[in-house]
Amino acid sequence: MNKLPFERTERKVIAKKDSKSNAELGCKPEERTAEELIDYGIVNVDKCKGPTSHQVSSYVKNILGIKRAGHSGTLDPGVTGVLPIALGRATRIVQTLLKAGKEYVCIMHLHKEVDKGKLGKVFKKFTGKIKQVPPVKSAVKREEREREIYYFDVLEIEEKDVLFKVGCQAGTYIRKLCFDIGKELGCGAHMAQLRRTKAGPLNEDSLVTLQELKDAYFYWKEEKNDKYIKNLIRPVELGVKHLPKVWVSDSAVAPLCHGFDLALPGVCKLNDDVKAGDSVAVMTLKDELIALGEARLDSKDIINKGKGIAVKVRKVFMEPGLYPKLKKLNST
Repeated sequence: MNKLPFERTERKVIAKKDSKSNAELGCKPEERTAEELIDYGIVNVDKCKGPTSHQVSSYVKNILGIKRAGHSGTLDPGVTGVLPIALGRATRIVQTLLKAGKEYVCIMHLHKEVDKGKLGKVFKKFTGKIKQVPPVKSAVKREEREREIYYFDVLEIEEKDVLFKVGCQAGTYIRKLCFDIGKELGCGAHMAQLRRTKAGPLNEDSLVTLQELKDAYFYWKEEKNDKYIKNLIRPVELGVKHLPKVWVSDSAVAPLCHGFDLALPGVCKLNDDVKAGDSVAVMTLKDELIALGEARLDSKDIINKGKGIAVKVRKVFMEPGLYPKLKKLNST
């Protein structure tokens, strides 16, 4: 089974020191209330054909009665599938998903029938690093860029129609990919249909239709039943599932919430594959997202060294006050 790069990574957790979290502080992501999820969660919308991604984001805001929501990765109006929408305070998490790998299922229409063997060779040629110029109708400057195709999987061929699955680097244009494949085949080709099946850690398993979200919100508000809406809105932490992580002690949380960098004494455990320069998620021992940052050391050095900065904090997500400062904590 083909997987995106982060899905192939087997991360282990290594400990720097033993520490337990105070049960009275913070909240496990799975125990958040419906109100908290609506202000700090992710909805994995099954985008239908027709509306723009921006319109879908607007629909979600109207359904939930919130002021802020942002989507991760624009899908053209005619494209369907996985469209993560971050809610309220979670909106900035979309930046991590924008850079994550994507997977699509596509129907490519060939302008002439082609031998299957030749088609297979061309798919193989387009696997790995490729050069691509964005299409004329695109939101970025039209200059040649390098992108990586992680895998192709031909699912079915029926005359001139080729159904395939492709895993690719963020920013890859599938419409242009089909055009370039057709050009290489010498027959011409175009994208007939496209559906996104993965956007980083979000896939079709957690998809939600707008109608389902509307119904779940109604049951919560009108019938005081939060079961459905809590199943549909996922904690913001899902948006960093693909990133390596560093877990910190309770006493280290408060400074991080105010934007201070993570010092080595605050680290309790971390993933074993952290490299200096990596984007990492800084977490509480209850698996709450505190901040995103840049690792300043490799895993081995973070474990072995006693002084210095482990992570340079770039974006803080947790609000101050959930974990009090050490002095206040000791006085209670």
